[in-house]
Amino acid sequence: MLLRIANRPRARRFAPALCLVAGIAGGASLAVAQTPAVQLKIATVAPEGTTWMQVMREIDAAVRKETGNAVGFKIYPGGVQGDEMVVLRKVRSGQLHGGGLTGRGLGSIAPALRVMELPFLISSYAQVDQVRAALNPRFEAIVREAGYTVLGWADVGFVYIFSRQPVADQASLKSTKMWLWEGDPLAEALFKAAGIVPVPLAITDVMTSLQTRLVDGVYTSPLGCLSLQWFSRVENYTDMPLTFATGAVVVSNAAWESVPPQHRATVQRICAEKFAALIRRARQEDAEALVQIEKNGVHKVAVSAAERARFEAIGRTVWKEETGKLYPQDLLDAVLAAANATPAAAPTPAPGAESK
Repeated sequence: MLLRIANRPRARRFAPALCLVAGIAGGASLAVAQTPAVQLKIATVAPEGTTWMQVMREIDAAVRKETGNAVGFKIYPGGVQGDEMVVLRKVRSGQLHGGGLTGRGLGSIAPALRVMELPFLISSYAQVDQVRAALNPRFEAIVREAGYTVLGWADVGFVYIFSRQPVADQASLKSTKMWLWEGDPLAEALFKAAGIVPVPLAITDVMTSLQTRLVDGVYTSPLGCLSLQWFSRVENYTDMPLTFATGAVVVSNAAWESVPPQHRATVQRICAEKFAALIRRARQEDAEALVQIEKNGVHKVAVSAAERARFEAIGRTVWKEETGKLYPQDLLDAVLAAANATPAAAPTPAPGAESK
């Protein structure tokens, strides 16, 4: 089931857009030896050699070129600056200016953003795009009020359970030693509603814990599972996305204000173009990652319609319980309205509504 050594470079070209999403593209070959006048230091857990890092290098090169090296980026990949909570502490202390974050990190800045990641709320990329089109200005205002500026949104992707033993129902999930991203209130609420006692760990400790069997189940996107090599320590994945996970690159408002006003529109335009391309590439690579995972012996586990309905009911319980804690009711209502306005989308029941 394991990838052969010769195949590992191929696996590493995939990324968690979780982690977020190598090599340096042609446009990124600009000489960058000279430090720009304003250098924004950004850290991420995304590994070097991933699409995420390629795009960040492209953004740096393009920004340096178009601003005459007045503005640029220094990127720290692969968790070298610590996990997302450590990165944010370093931003607050001034050691870093920002980070490429998943929902876990974004939620620690602005808890209301976790509304996008509620279990079983969003079921298609069409819904993701519809919600973002309707609510990104509000999401960005929430982040700005929390002290940060969004440079670009990214997909982490649809999140699945990957495990040693098959997980096809709530009972088998309960018997799995599931990892919990330490301090994640949304995942904690889901596991509590499902009757699961998880093992809290930092994301940087997961691989070792899989190897030692401290945990035997994890949740992530296929792209994240492949690029972090977790797939080499599991044998199954459950064919039922738990949630859609989002991500973004943010910098502190103070760091953004250090960018000369005449260059801010240029930075925003380049980031918008590059992150739109990143999202398209990440979605394609996520699909390819799942194929690659299956080719290496990880088996798809089907979930019956009845069990899926039970899981979805647990998800709606979480929606209700977290309303007023993580996000206000009106924001949840707005996300549901936007998701359900997607053409041909199956309606997502409002909290308390009966499944049809």
